[in-house]
Amino acid sequence: MARVLVVDDSALFLEMMLSGLREVGVEAVGARDLAELEIRLDAPAYDLILMDVQMPEAFGDDVAGVLRHARGVPTPIYLISHLPEAELRRRAAEARVEGYISKAQGLDALVARVGQILAGSVTRA
Repeated sequence: MARVLVVDDSALFLEMMLSGLREVGVEAVGARDLAELEIRLDAPAYDLILMDVQMPEAFGDDVAGVLRHARGVPTPIYLISHLPEAELRRRAAEARVEGYISKAQGLDALVARVGQILAGSVTRA
């Protein structure tokens, strides 16, 4: 079973995303802030990390960049946000993470995209 870590400060979105992923057989774990993220990173490895861009403590793209390049986290990281696609693409490129998924697509599309990523059928967003 694939393991996905979803980092998002919105309790409602986080619960909806976790529920949607679990319904399709993904072991989904959530973190609402940087303290929870730190705790969750000590758990067994994840197959994918989804990182919200607009969080009150820090921009998710900055956190993703630190995870990848300063902490050496090898897990694929995708940014998630309602920001315009061009902005998400730019932030993912600057953070040098695998890609992004727009929240504007809706929950079903997000879950489907995660399934594609986990199946290896998506290379970059």
